[in-house]
Amino acid sequence: MTSEFRSRPRDEATEKIECYIIENKLPPHAKLPSERDMCEMWNFNRTTLRSAIERLIVEGKLYHRKGSGTFVASPKLVRNLQDLKSFSQLVAESGKKLTTQVISALVIESNKQITKKLHLPLGHKVYELTRLRVVDGEPLIIETCYVDFERFPELIHHNFSQESFYGVLENNYGVHIVKGEEKIGITYTTPEESALLKIEEESPVFFLTGVVNDGEDVPIEYFKSVVRADSVRFASVLTR
Repeated sequence: MTSEFRSRPRDEATEKIECYIIENKLPPHAKLPSERDMCEMWNFNRTTLRSAIERLIVEGKLYHRKGSGTFVASPKLVRNLQDLKSFSQLVAESGKKLTTQVISALVIESNKQITKKLHLPLGHKVYELTRLRVVDGEPLIIETCYVDFERFPELIHHNFSQESFYGVLENNYGVHIVKGEEKIGITYTTPEESALLKIEEESPVFFLTGVVNDGEDVPIEYFKSVVRADSVRFASVLTR
């Protein structure tokens, strides 16, 4: 007895789109033909083609701009969950260019959440730094970090759009980050976050929170990050 494998129309449409990108050497952010043109090119109905496009968007290979069309996505930046490398190091190793915009740098009073994470008294002075991280001209991450201001009072004099935050902690204060813990969830962007990341409002994004410690197991930084899910992928190495 023999059996014949038949691919689903959506799989065929997905393959056609991927082959079209390769054969035409389309670079990131290149616009694809209209849905109508692609349907005529490959004799697919609109429902099948849209299903294939949605699949490729989920996989991070395409992205859609309302009113503009469908575009080739940049390869996702891959971050190892078991790695304590800074985002600056990760981007440099990927061969991409990182720029940073400081959104705010404030001295605030520690609330219950910060107090719990950094083991500080309630109302203690805390340095809060919020930055937008931009890779190859594309905004990817909104990072907010909190550290003990009384331990690191000179941080307010640094320009963290140009300087490495961890670099300053290490070089100016002798702090060495050796371990940490991180949690990842899914959330949806606020209007302010959407504007900074240049994506549609209520877009799904990764939401990261965590704490990093020094060699004496003292909490140094509590952080929160909003990360574009269409541009960054998280990976982990499994061992047995």
